[in-house]
Amino acid sequence: MKYFLAVMGMVMIVEGLPYFAFPDKMKQVMRQVLEVEDAALRRFGLFLMALGLAAVYLGQRG
Repeated sequence: MKYFLAVMGMVMIVEGLPYFAFPDKMKQVMRQVLEVEDAALRRFGLFLMALGLAAVYLGQRG
């Protein structure tokens, strides 16, 4: 559980950094995301999940 909390903390830091450093740019990006079709967002989400799963798998092997 300790490791999980550390990983979640790092994810929150990485996710929050663009909002802290570039708030105006992030608002523009969010407006653009609203214009993207649902199917394209789903494919992108699936790709990111697969990439994350591969990273976890490689991290556990090494």
